[in-house]
Formats: sequence, structure tokens, C-alpha cells
Amino acid sequence: MRGRTDVRSIPCWRRTADMLSDRIATHIAEMPYAALSPHALDMTRLALLDAIGVMLGASGLSPEATPFRDLALASGTGPSLLLGGTARVPATAAAFANGALAHALDYEDAFDRAPCHPNAALVPALLALAEARGATATEFLAAMAIGCDLTCRMALALGAPMEAGGWYPPPILGAFGATAGAARLLGLDAAQTRSALSLALCQATAPGEIKHSVATTIRAVREAFPAQAAVTAALLAHSGVIGFESPLEGEGGFYRLYADGMFDEVVLLDGLGERVHGEQLSFKRWPACRGTHAYIEAALRLRERLGGAWQHIAAITITVGDVQRMLVEPPARKQAPATAIDAKFSIFYTVACALVRGAVGLQDFDGGARIDADLLALTARMAAIHDTAQVATAFGGIVTATLDDGSVLREAVMVPLGHPDRPIATAALIDKFVACAGEAALPYNATAAGALAERLLSLGGDTNVATLLARD
Repeated sequence: MRGRTDVRSIPCWRRTADMLSDRIATHIAEMPYAALSPHALDMTRLALLDAIGVMLGASGLSPEATPFRDLALASGTGPSLLLGGTARVPATAAAFANGALAHALDYEDAFDRAPCHPNAALVPALLALAEARGATATEFLAAMAIGCDLTCRMALALGAPMEAGGWYPPPILGAFGATAGAARLLGLDAAQTRSALSLALCQATAPGEIKHSVATTIRAVREAFPAQAAVTAALLAHSGVIGFESPLEGEGGFYRLYADGMFDEVVLLDGLGERVHGEQLSFKRWPACRGTHAYIEAALRLRERLGGAWQHIAAITITVGDVQRMLVEPPARKQAPATAIDAKFSIFYTVACALVRGAVGLQDFDGGARIDADLLALTARMAAIHDTAQVATAFGGIVTATLDDGSVLREAVMVPLGHPDRPIATAALIDKFVACAGEAALPYNATAAGALAERLLSLGGDTNVATLLARD
């Protein structure tokens, strides 16, 4: 097989030692730590810093995650920490509860080239397992880099949109990267790793309906499910549960179920074992859907041009491409979002925040902030147009303001801040971490948060990950 592949054309009897799932499983189990470049390791550490910070912040700011924590606590005591506090529970329970925090602030890293957040389920799964088995930093970093890379590869190789089948891609894709990382951390061999991927396939699901329901907060806590699934899959495979021969390319495998059988094997395997896609992550400057960031940045530029006088704006036109349409539709809902997570998925709301407040921060999405009269008055003056010629990428955007004197101001941002071509400085990511840690259920002071950030960014060698987040 080469290039675009349709698994529907692969007979069920065609099973060889060189089948795709075998190659991927062997790579996960056997890729040497030494094959990771210094840049890949640095980016993995940054992603770990960012993910832990975001989860800590969510532990204090996201009540949607509380039922997940309560359920984890009810499972009994264990070796794995519930982030934001000091309680420890069994690994599967910790992955579940901490996974619910990973996307709750919508502040986690992204991979702009494909529809995924490759570390959101992966980090809580790995932390839970690493603490349970006393994994070293070297083992952890290798597992994280490999798992992140697999999520990105699987997303890039899609030959048909998962949404067409009614699925919501990020948590489904994330389940497989998290499982790969968990399998690597447990030291599973290739056959066991393939079984773990099979067991992930038995659990991975996320219906697109979570985008359409007005009141649900499941979109906020969605990573609880793939994080728990990954730990469960890896532990079961370690215990001898045997999976499928072809969980990825099989006639009933991942690509057949989620992409009508269409995928690009060349893209999936390109540079496998030689480079990891985690080197090309984007980090978020603002706690909102990555698709809003170009518009936030454009709005902040407009505000600067207006000298902060946003009141002179009579109307705003938001120009979107295909991917961003879900962030402006239906208009009435996006102009007055009912939940924090819906506000984070609204270009109208986030643009209004940027224009009125001059910032989009952690405190801008709670109930009081969402009913601010100035914000709602401004969102009511907004309308969206769909133009793929002007907005051809998933992360670009255009904001056009018509002022009360009839003049027109336009700002276009095609590559938003945080993209690998416009990276956020490490010092700014440390500041983000400190701010998030200060919002934890059991807050860190700036000194303690800064010290933890330093430990995370220098992580390596035989350091026991179980001691990394322990609090005095």
C-alpha cells in the first residue's frame, strides 16, 4: 500500500507481518529515547509544563470537573495524585479526574495542522501511570513524545472528515496517542501495544452532538474519557488481554469506523522514528478555542487603533472559513453563550472581550462576565460571513469594524500567536503556568509555582516522576 488508502479494499485474509498496525505498535514499543532530538525533548517539557499548569488552574476554576473528582475520590486511595490538591487515588481514577481538567479551561496546546489537542488526554494518563509505577523522567518524556506524535499522525492521515460521520475528533484521536504513551510507559512489547490500541478502539468515542446542545458542559470535561480509556487499555493489555490484528487499518478498524475507510499511509508513516510532530505544537495565549485566537488578536489590534474607544464601533463582520463556522453558528447562541465552554467556542464573545476589556483571561468566562451588558451589546452588532477564499486555513481569521462615522477598519491574522512560526516565549509560558497554578483548588504561591516550573523544564534522567508534584 502506498499513498491514499481505502481499507474497504483490503481483504480480511490479507494479514502480514508488515501490516500498518504492526509497524506502528513496533515503533511505539521500540523507538529509542536517543532518537528524540534536543528540540523534541524541549518541546515535550514545555508541553508538560503547559498541560500541568492548565489542569491546576482548572481544578479551582472549573466546577464542571467536580463530579469527576468526587467519583475518583469514591474509588478509594491509591498512588496517583488528583491535581490541585493532595488526595491520591488509583491510576485509572486519577486519569479520569485529571483528564476532566485538561480541556476545561480550553487553554491546552494544539496542533494547528490537524484537528487535535495531542497532549490533553495523554498527560493525565501518563502522570497517573508514572506515579503508580515510579517511572523515571526519561521513560516519561519518551512516552509523552511518542504518544503526542501518534495523535498528530493519525489526525494528519485522515482521508475524510470524522465530523461527516457525526464524530467529534479531538478526544477520539487523543485516546490513541494517550494509549500509545501509556503502553510505552508500562514497557509493553509490540504485540501488547497493538492489543492496547485495540482496547482503546473499544472505548474511544465522542459524538458531535456535544457541539450542538446548549446546556451541556461535556465538551469541557471530554478528555476524562480518553485519558481513563488509555490507562485501562494499557493495563488490560499488560495483563494479557489480546486485541485485534489491525486496529488502525482493519476492515472494522479506526479509519474504517471514523473516516469511511480513507486514510493516507504515507502521511501516517512519514519520518516515523526520525522526528516527532510534537516539535510543531502551538501554545495558547488566551484560554479559548484555538480557532478564536486569530480573531482575538485581530480585535486587540483594532482596539489599539481605536485607542480603546470600542464604543465607536457600529458593526463588526467576522469572516470565517469552513472550520470556524462552528464558532459563529447558530448566531444567537454564540452572541450570548449560556456556559463558559460555549463562550470559549464563540468568536463573537471572545472578540467582544478583547475589544471591551483589552484582554481575554481566565476570569472572563464565568457567569457574571458572560452577562456583561457592554459585551452583549457589542456581540449583538456582529455578523459572520463565510469566505474560504479569504480564510483558507483552520487557524486564520479576519475582523472588520464599521465605525459610527462610516469608516471601516480591517485586521487579518492568518498565523496567530503561539503557532510554531510565531512562538510564545518560554518566559511567557512560565508566567502562564504561575498564573494557572495560583488558581488551583489548593493554590500555589508564585515562588512555589516558579520552582515547580523550573523542575518541569529541567526534567530528565532518572528523576522519579512520582515525586515531581508532591506537595509538602
